[in-house]
Amino acid sequence: MSAGELGLAEPEETGDTFVANARIKAIAAAKATELPAFADDSGLVVDALDGAPGIYSARWAGPTKDFSGAMTRIERLLQERGATTPEQRRAHFVSALCVAWPDDHLEEVEARADGVLVWPPRGSAGFGYDPAFQPDGHTRTFGEMSAQEKHGLPKDGGLALSHRARAFQALARACLGAPR
Repeated sequence: MSAGELGLAEPEETGDTFVANARIKAIAAAKATELPAFADDSGLVVDALDGAPGIYSARWAGPTKDFSGAMTRIERLLQERGATTPEQRRAHFVSALCVAWPDDHLEEVEARADGVLVWPPRGSAGFGYDPAFQPDGHTRTFGEMSAQEKHGLPKDGGLALSHRARAFQALARACLGAPR
């Protein structure tokens, strides 16, 4: 069940890392429900912008979740800094996951997907900054990939492509002892 379905208020994300914010949300839900609770925090980290938008990725899209506007803002800032080549436009997505138990036990993981930012954005799949992010080793953006391509688990047991799927793989290993 989601926090919304349970009528839980969303706690203020006061952490200075993705893991800290996932922890805040998971602990708040576990304490409020006396049940194990799962939370995530994720975002885009742009090297040439000193890590911005980072933990503020969703906030850059504003209350209306205008990620088109947020991508335009990032592009403007990259242009202002002269970041025009792929090497200067390095970025990565981060996904932090936390499971909190009512007895204060925590399981926390973080994963990332590296790539470059492209302009103009391409594709309409996914959400957020996906149309502007081209993962390393690929010619298409996350916005041009199907959910299966982006989040699917490789048949060889290797790492998934997306930061979120990689984080779930790490959480499965931490909680269930799944093979590495």
